[in-house]
Amino acid sequence: MKPIKILVAEDEETIREFIVINLKRAGYDVVEAFDGLDAYEKYKLEPDEISIAVLDIMMPRMDGLELCKKLRALSNNIGIMMLTAKTQEMDKVNGLLLGADDYVTKPFSPSEFTARVDALARRVSTSSKNKQEPDDENVISSGEFKLDCKSRTLTCDGRKIDVTQVEFQILEYFFRNQGTNLSRTDILNHVWGTEYFGDEKIVDVNIRRIRKKIEPDPSNPKHLLTRWGFGYVWI
Repeated sequence: MKPIKILVAEDEETIREFIVINLKRAGYDVVEAFDGLDAYEKYKLEPDEISIAVLDIMMPRMDGLELCKKLRALSNNIGIMMLTAKTQEMDKVNGLLLGADDYVTKPFSPSEFTARVDALARRVSTSSKNKQEPDDENVISSGEFKLDCKSRTLTCDGRKIDVTQVEFQILEYFFRNQGTNLSRTDILNHVWGTEYFGDEKIVDVNIRRIRKKIEPDPSNPKHLLTRWGFGYVWI
């Protein structure tokens, strides 16, 4: 089995080397990039081979937020992790809104970083570039929406809606628990895993992203509702 290939975009050489060494020790194949534009060009050379991108936010020529946006425009399947500083709180949120799946705050330990990458790799591995025809047993319907769990696609009245793999997993969890209040912790444990030790607001940001894609009026949702004091519910 081929190792998962990870693109690492970090302009600070010492940090990049630290990341690359730890990823290789963990069994990953690594592509190094020295700035955002270099990373973008390298991804375009082998988009079907690179499964995860680790992006620093502050980089020359193209920053991590712009790179995240461009990579997400090219693929909903790639897992994206942002590297942020403690002072970049809004950049964390903006990165998630632009399509990042997770973030790690500098400075971080090798074990923390590797654990977060491993968790993202597990989610990406369930992703599918499977092009088989839909199977009724693998399709979950809710009103005008259909989730095809084999091709990992979402449609509304037959129209495909582009969602990331994290967004798909969140929606699948809601569809399988329609009408049930799901807390942030429930969603976090189901999608990110019980070993995840990041900020719970990653759930809220992904909910906002999903609403923008599926709700006619995201500020007044009809399907994915907030239950104050409980979490969220799909109706």
